[in-house]
Amino acid sequence: GQTLGYFGAFLTASLASAYVMYGFDTASSLGEESHDPSRNAPRAILRALVASFLIGGLILLFALMAVPNINAEELSTVGLQYVVLATLGSTIGEIVLWCVVIAITVCVLAVQAAGIRLMFAMARDNNLPAGTHLAKVSPRFKTPVVPAVVIGVVGVLILVINVNQPQIFSVITSIAIIMIYVAYLLVTTPMLIKRLRGKWTPAEGKFSLGKFGLPINLLAVLWGLAMSINLAWPRAEVYNATGPQHWYLRWGAFVFVGIVGLGGFAYYWFVQRHRTGVLESHRYVASTGTGEPPAPSA
Repeated sequence: GQTLGYFGAFLTASLASAYVMYGFDTASSLGEESHDPSRNAPRAILRALVASFLIGGLILLFALMAVPNINAEELSTVGLQYVVLATLGSTIGEIVLWCVVIAITVCVLAVQAAGIRLMFAMARDNNLPAGTHLAKVSPRFKTPVVPAVVIGVVGVLILVINVNQPQIFSVITSIAIIMIYVAYLLVTTPMLIKRLRGKWTPAEGKFSLGKFGLPINLLAVLWGLAMSINLAWPRAEVYNATGPQHWYLRWGAFVFVGIVGLGGFAYYWFVQRHRTGVLESHRYVASTGTGEPPAPSA
């Protein structure tokens, strides 16, 4: 309803990027298992971003070219699903949509795996309550079973919350993405400060953006701030689309992020900062060359 012309169309389209252009931390996390990750993981992330830009743009372009009626009401309510069924027919269209379901399931499993890995890594560094139990690797399955179960239970509980309360689920979905952008800002902002102070020195022989590092770092911070504020803005259409109206739904992003931020800082400051360190059971012990492990340090 705003007369912003092409700028308004750009802002609307940018929401797709805001919801899509994240998650490459999963690739970097799992990239630790690859060969020479400090060089190959960043390149894989860049290739993924370029591929998502090209493929996503082509999908939207071809969908608009293939839609039978550009003014169809279903185009704004059902979206690409309508285009697929209307263009390919019910049989082939259903097959394509089931392929989409499989692809989304794979993405969800990748995110769940990243959550398990993150919980295990933080527990291994003694940065979570009950870290000893969370960081325990099953001798039978050779995997951290407890983090897998905990992450799975959390996912189920979030789905249970959604029962007959779609507004809450919309808030949770947006908050999840905002929290990721905030996490990125906790990396890109200190990095930008170090660059501006001339203290940033990339590791020799590893991946580096070179002279493009500073402008890209600046753009990353501006993008993160803009998208975090944009997604968190208390719009009734997003956070409280149907009645009754509740202030805690409209301001859900700010309330939740504030509680997590303040609560996490308080826990760290008063409890965790004196306990951080790799657990003894996970500590790497280098060989002394004599066949005997080194003496434990003080």
